[in-house]
Amino acid sequence: MPTPARRRPTVKDVAEQAGVAPMTVSYTFNRPARVAEGTRARVLEVAARLGYRPDSTARALRSGRANQLGVVVGEHLSYLFDDPQAAQFLAGITDVCVSEDLGVVLIPTRGDASDVDRVLTAAVDGYVLWTTVADDPVLAAVASSGRPAAIQGGPAHPGLACVGPDDRAAAAAVAGATPLAGATPVIISFPLDRRRTSGVLRGRDLPADLMDPRAVPFPVTGARLAGYRDALTEAGHHWDDVRIAVVERNQRDLGADAAARLLATLADSGPVVVLAMSDELALGARGAMGRTQRAVTLTGWDGSREATASGVWSVAASLRDQGRACARAALSGDLDGQPAPWTVVAPGGQPAPDR
Repeated sequence: MPTPARRRPTVKDVAEQAGVAPMTVSYTFNRPARVAEGTRARVLEVAARLGYRPDSTARALRSGRANQLGVVVGEHLSYLFDDPQAAQFLAGITDVCVSEDLGVVLIPTRGDASDVDRVLTAAVDGYVLWTTVADDPVLAAVASSGRPAAIQGGPAHPGLACVGPDDRAAAAAVAGATPLAGATPVIISFPLDRRRTSGVLRGRDLPADLMDPRAVPFPVTGARLAGYRDALTEAGHHWDDVRIAVVERNQRDLGADAAARLLATLADSGPVVVLAMSDELALGARGAMGRTQRAVTLTGWDGSREATASGVWSVAASLRDQGRACARAALSGDLDGQPAPWTVVAPGGQPAPDR
């Protein structure tokens, strides 16, 4: 015969055994300063003996606060743990939540009609959004929810704090640190839009205004492409002819595949500069480029030790710090997002010399 489930102790049970009113038990847990020290100790002792814990849902309803921060991710949730930089971003958010005694709720979006309801019905006090596309309906929904929110990398949206580096300037700087004038430049790019279509393009195949969110909905991709174009044009290259491999996701194996496809399009055997939008993509490309006799210069993004130790030029813009900044903005309601600092890092991990 199955053992009957044990009844959960209630406020009334604690009050009866402690010899106090139910309101005194409630004050002990929610407003302890209003209860005499001796009475509070007696109530806590009885509660511990009975196994009583306050109902967090009821407490949230009374206070109007969930004591949780929502993290909205337009990726599979495993991405936050599989991608090294996304994991750093999440770690920065949790740094703040631990110090503020808050929980974290991970909210995935899929780009369908259910996204807005899933985000708005989450029991959270504010939101941090991972970078998304300019036409994502979640942006307007969160901005009008009455709860403070911040977004990493953009797109900028009224009512949201935007935290991130100047991607265009940083992309131009890291590209300009390489020997562009005597080499063939190729680019390994993040997705252009939410369809995540992969393939090899030329500069002429892209919109003229790469910063226009209607043309390139992912603002980080558009800004970095614009920065690469700035540097390449200054070095005398014709943007229309530059080869660009677009990958679906930020994965090392996709960087290797993209590099192999780009190599297959090059007719001569001269030096190559590979401008990759992340260190993961650059490290993947390094493996593919290692099988060629060409002189190869690689750039990435994130300033990881593995990349710079492997000879990759990179942009260091700490995503952990950006996670902290987003969490603080979402908790404070401060909408004045601050640009994230960045620097170009040379192979070996030292700041790049001025050119």
